[in-house]
Amino acid sequence: MTDKQSLKTAVFSIGTGIVISLCMLIFFAPSPSNAAVDFITGTFSSAFYFGTFLNSAVLLIIAGLGNSVSLKSGNLNLGGEGQIYAGGFVAALIFSSKFPPFASVAVSLMAAATTGALQTIICAFLRQIKKANVLLTSFLISAALIPLIDSLIAGKFRTQTGNLLATEFVPENLRLLQILKPSPLNVSLFFAPILCLGFHFFLHSTRTGRKLDIWGKAPEFARYCGYSENKALYMSLAISGAMHGLAGALAVWGTYHTCHSGFYAGMGWNALSCTLIAQSEPLLLIPASLILSWLYTSADRIALMQSIQFDISSLIQGIILLCISVNYIARKRRT
Repeated sequence: MTDKQSLKTAVFSIGTGIVISLCMLIFFAPSPSNAAVDFITGTFSSAFYFGTFLNSAVLLIIAGLGNSVSLKSGNLNLGGEGQIYAGGFVAALIFSSKFPPFASVAVSLMAAATTGALQTIICAFLRQIKKANVLLTSFLISAALIPLIDSLIAGKFRTQTGNLLATEFVPENLRLLQILKPSPLNVSLFFAPILCLGFHFFLHSTRTGRKLDIWGKAPEFARYCGYSENKALYMSLAISGAMHGLAGALAVWGTYHTCHSGFYAGMGWNALSCTLIAQSEPLLLIPASLILSWLYTSADRIALMQSIQFDISSLIQGIILLCISVNYIARKRRT
């Protein structure tokens, strides 16, 4: 498919999802006309909602970059939520320890990235020795890890202050600087575009990145050229897991300031949706994440303002992911 065709299918996919979501919101809202207007403009009505929208987009970009690398190499990592949760949990424990401030930040980020990468390296190992599907093993490892972390947070590592199911809070002197109070938006906003540029350069302008891309597009040709399949497998999945772990650490460091039970919910799937919309292109993750972040922030706001009695945001998330997945599968079959 040409770039123009790919762009058209991506726009059609997200547009369909938005239209269906808007129709559902109007149908369930007590005041449909107000709900429709508020859905489009409400996110920009206050500093809190606008900052929350941008902050969510940043987290989706970080995790989405990991998905970009794995998808470029032909592997689908479905364990993002467990990797995000584990990265955030490990980072929270280190932030609340007695490390010096600078060391605490550095060790937390490295530990979070390593924790996420270890999960995907297991998937790569199982793929190598047993030909196990990465899509399945990544999902199963994540599904097993999430209740384990829940039990640790509810037990030994639960904070002694307050009633939250959460770890100890990150000390105030270590937290990322907020830039649009009272929203959780912080200075990570300025680093996300730089990371996108870095990943774009890696995938398109380095020998290693181009090899990963060839493995995703034409594995038989890659084998003919003598490219190492195991190297591409381990590298792409390790980067994917590491970026998800970093997204979890960033959420704890700059947004929640603690690892509370369930903070990861929806983040991994939303990041995967962003990557599928962007068709694994790091620079396109920026507009894709902004669109999805606006959609979910608007849905949450409408549910609150219109007193919708069920989780409309999760339902919309499923609709969007379904539309994107159908488009992704159809594109794969055509190519």
